[in-house]
Amino acid sequence: MDHAHMGHGDMGDMPGHGGHGGHTMPDMPEMCSMNMLFTWDTTNLCIVFSQWHIRSTAGLLFSLIAVVLIGMGYEALRAGTRRYEIIMNKRMETIPSDNDTETTPLAWAIGQNKVQVNKRVHFVKAAMYALQTFYAFMLMLIFMTYNGWVMVAVTLGAFLGYVVFGGQTAATKETQCH
Repeated sequence: MDHAHMGHGDMGDMPGHGGHGGHTMPDMPEMCSMNMLFTWDTTNLCIVFSQWHIRSTAGLLFSLIAVVLIGMGYEALRAGTRRYEIIMNKRMETIPSDNDTETTPLAWAIGQNKVQVNKRVHFVKAAMYALQTFYAFMLMLIFMTYNGWVMVAVTLGAFLGYVVFGGQTAATKETQCH
């Protein structure tokens, strides 16, 4: 189809469409860089979300501190889950089982209570496990910026988190990413 008769010649300079020779477009917002190789460059670095776009040295420093705190938070969640498991296991031991008592209506009711408590405890533990899994994958995505500064911050967060919260958690319990 011939469009020569439409006369596009008088359109002049359209904003944002001229000066492509040097590929500099001041009208265009900065885009997040997506590195697939290790780098220390923080130009247009985004962490997980385009809204977490680092544009300055101060922004980089605050972001690295946030990443360290996020890493520490994961260790705090692991430690909290472990403490919950220990407390609930001890509590379950205090509830008599069916074999410990005679078969009376009271003993049956106590046994039913133990089953209900066990189901509730299991549900809470499953929710905490799911939260840990989500948290671990988010940390993995943060690490996968392939930016050296961010990788160091994740690792430092894991280290400091384990120092602060990991007193009762085995260091070899699991890998970071499920």
